[in-house]
Amino acid sequence: MSKTIQKNLNYKKYFVNSNLCYFKLNSSKSEKSFADEIHFSLNQKSKFISPKFFYDHKGSELFEQICNLPEYYPTRIEIGILKKLKNELANYLNDSFRLVELGSGSSIKTRIILDMLSQIQDHVEYFPIDISEILTTSSKLLQEDFSKLHTTGIIDTYESGLEFLKNYDNGNNLIIFLGSSFGNFSPDEGKEFLKKVNLTMKNNDLFLIGLDLVKNKIILENAYNDSQGITARFNLNVLSRINDELSADFNLDNFSHYSLYNESEQRIEMYLKSLLNQSIIIPKANLSLTLEKNELIHTEYSYKYTLSQIRELMFQTGFSIENIWLDENKQFALTLISKNI
Repeated sequence: MSKTIQKNLNYKKYFVNSNLCYFKLNSSKSEKSFADEIHFSLNQKSKFISPKFFYDHKGSELFEQICNLPEYYPTRIEIGILKKLKNELANYLNDSFRLVELGSGSSIKTRIILDMLSQIQDHVEYFPIDISEILTTSSKLLQEDFSKLHTTGIIDTYESGLEFLKNYDNGNNLIIFLGSSFGNFSPDEGKEFLKKVNLTMKNNDLFLIGLDLVKNKIILENAYNDSQGITARFNLNVLSRINDELSADFNLDNFSHYSLYNESEQRIEMYLKSLLNQSIIIPKANLSLTLEKNELIHTEYSYKYTLSQIRELMFQTGFSIENIWLDENKQFALTLISKNI
């Protein structure tokens, strides 16, 4: 990558070892972005915090715990689908493909794909893109288990990371976006995101995306209200992050986790509920916040899809569907798509 491109995008390259390096945004720019977004989102009449800010180091650890909960079906089901499809997926690839992951992974899902690539390649390239610095930790763990692995991490948003990769070289990419993270986008945001991904892809690139399907309301609500309270801790942790990074004075005891399934909108809705009238100061976001008792701060939507909606969505955003893999109960879908050229 040219020094000019690196400078213009405000990235700095860090070398961990001969097989692992990563690019990171200038820290002052990252902090300013976080502060600016929090100032805007908590200054609205209907207050919200973007779910992308869940994933600091502690938040990422809590999400790993969520993935192992008995109520949280997406991870368990998706792993089952991946184990069944990995040999079939290999038929779409060759030794020129590298793995690009949206969201840094060290869990079994990432390992299933890397194991498949290791069987068909002598030199496996892995480009994880994640807004959290947990990327460096997870990449080191993967490095220990895959001797052929050469990792180049990008600590940034998905869109910016893919744009970075577009200007990096001419290699073929298998982009994966696993779990149900795509559901965090509203339908319009999801379309725009897929269009942006499409624009960053080369003609031979492939994109494997996980999409949670519409199902029984009880199954959905239990998945986001687990009996151990891990999801509640994960939700509340975003306030701890604002305290730590923006010098805010949120008292977490004054908030509770609240979520429900909105059937008409086909989405889980997750909030932080204020348990009393209170005031909070966020100095680095230049914000004084007043909350009433029972006022909600929206933190996440998780949209669910039908198969017909998936097919229409891909058509509208310029993709051709190569294959759709489902679990036996049709609760989750992994969809392999390519640019419609």
